[in-house]
Order: sequence, then C-alpha cells, then structure tokens
Amino acid sequence: MANKQKDIARTRRKQRVRKRVLGTDQRPRVSVFKSNKHIYAQVISDDRGTTLASISTLSKDLAAEVDNLKGVEAAKQVGLALAKICKEKNITQVIFDRNGFLFHGRVKAIADGAREGGLKF
Repeated sequence: MANKQKDIARTRRKQRVRKRVLGTDQRPRVSVFKSNKHIYAQVISDDRGTTLASISTLSKDLAAEVDNLKGVEAAKQVGLALAKICKEKNITQVIFDRNGFLFHGRVKAIADGAREGGLKF
C-alpha cells in the first residue's frame, strides 16, 4: 500500500514539474529516473518526440566503471558519461527534469556530473 501512495505522490510532483519544463531541439530535456539499484538519464526533444541520447548504470560502456561504485558516485559517473555523449551530438545546453524526485542525492549527482562534463543547465 505504501508503494502505491509513493508512486501517486511522485506522479503528482512530476506533473507539476512537467507543466513548466519543455525540451526543444535547441535545448533538450534531461529526464532522470532512479530505481533502488540503478539510475537512468535520457536527453529528449519534445518538439520531435524523440530520445536523442540515453545512459544508465546498466549501459555496456558504463557498467564496467560503475560496477564497484554505489549510489551518488555511480550517478555522478552517469552524469559525466551523459555530458560526453551530448558533446558528441553537439548538445551544449539542456533543461533538467527531475521527474518528480527530490533534487538531492543521486539526482543532484547526475546534474553535477553533467555540469562538470560541460553541459549548461
């Protein structure tokens, strides 16, 4: 029962955030999702409705790096890898969508890693 209530609350927060956050081709949206074990990030263009880039702790190129890392350290590596992928695709400015999660811990670590990698929020 508690999980259902948490999901409903996160969905409401997500809807409030998504009213204001819109990704364009010039400034796509970085959407973050976290589960208990893994963290995922996508760069999305809402104009075209397509995913431009994606990375997670399960990605083949990143899994070896984050295999021994947990939590915030792994999330920071995901942010750095996301910034690297975005630079290859000439994406420099993005807008951050925390997807209903609070902006601390692993979600904040992805944003910090992406900033260190050169993305501008």
